[in-house]
Amino acid sequence: MVQSIARVKHIRVTPTKARRVVNLIRGKQAAEALAILKFAPQGASEPVYKLVASAMANARVKADAANTFLDDQDLFVSEAFVDEGTTLKRFQPRAQGRAFQILKRTSHITIVLTTPDEGKK
Repeated sequence: MVQSIARVKHIRVTPTKARRVVNLIRGKQAAEALAILKFAPQGASEPVYKLVASAMANARVKADAANTFLDDQDLFVSEAFVDEGTTLKRFQPRAQGRAFQILKRTSHITIVLTTPDEGKK
């Protein structure tokens, strides 16, 4: 059983919008998840696509290091979650000397790919 993890931190996508994209691919095969993300209209789909591709590459490297055969069709998204990152605080000038606060949110996205266990088959 090969398990690979890929993380991206401090990505400039709000966690709520990133969770909408991550919910589309949770539990799917990795190749199918890439196809879904390629045509998803959301802006957060591009960084999540790159993250799934990175997790697939990590799985290939792990399998090569362990001298085991790995078929990309066997990989599936076992865990995918989005955590809230740091918030950048910016100010926009308003009328009569006031300031309006702008919160630029960031996300930490984690994708875990695994192969099905041989005992479960």
